[in-house]
Amino acid sequence: MSEESAIPTTDTATDLSRFAGVEAWVFDLDNTLYPRATRLFAQVDGRIRTYVEKLLSLPSDAAQTLQRDYYRRYGTTLRGLIVEHGIAPDDFLEYVHDIDHSPVERDPALAAAIARLPGRKFIMTNGSRRHAEKVIERLGLGPAFEDIFDIARADLLPKPHPDTYGRFVRETGILPAQAAMFEDLARNLEVPKALGMVTTLIVPSNTEEVLAEAWEQEGRDAGHVDYLTDNLGTFLGRIAQAIR
Repeated sequence: MSEESAIPTTDTATDLSRFAGVEAWVFDLDNTLYPRATRLFAQVDGRIRTYVEKLLSLPSDAAQTLQRDYYRRYGTTLRGLIVEHGIAPDDFLEYVHDIDHSPVERDPALAAAIARLPGRKFIMTNGSRRHAEKVIERLGLGPAFEDIFDIARADLLPKPHPDTYGRFVRETGILPAQAAMFEDLARNLEVPKALGMVTTLIVPSNTEEVLAEAWEQEGRDAGHVDYLTDNLGTFLGRIAQAIR
């Protein structure tokens, strides 16, 4: 899929009118603000598996199976470990985000596109604030965002839990009917769509090697996904042009 095939599910490819009147722009972090091809989150994924191995004295394949099960059922492996094993989160978050962020490169086009969008901009992530800050620094997006709503701010209850979106809305004071959300997992857009947000799903390009579970790639045609794109910067540039 090219950026020109970033199409809404119900309108024409060039109709970006749903973004008119958007005053709050909400972005997921991992595999959304930076391309999945950087394999940055693959580093996090590997360290989560190692953490589970050590914590529960499991062989690697069993740890990976448990990790994936918790991720799918609870939204994050961390949530599963908290519910099932009562772990404290701080050590986990520090360990799994202790990675090499250098694969993320500056993205001037993305920075320019975000700067052109009218209104407030936020990051809403199931990761840590420190991880998010490192990523946006690498991308050159430091001044772009008003706030980072991380897993600690969510009281360790990750997307897609409805209470987490409710907390985000209350803390930021945004009006969902005047907001747009950008995510790489379709299931994380279901609640935002129900709240009234315009939703965009970030999908891998045809040139990217996709190392993800099948369920993570599901939902592209779901009714709660308004738009698809494999190039966030280009797509945001089109939006800014269309609504100016």
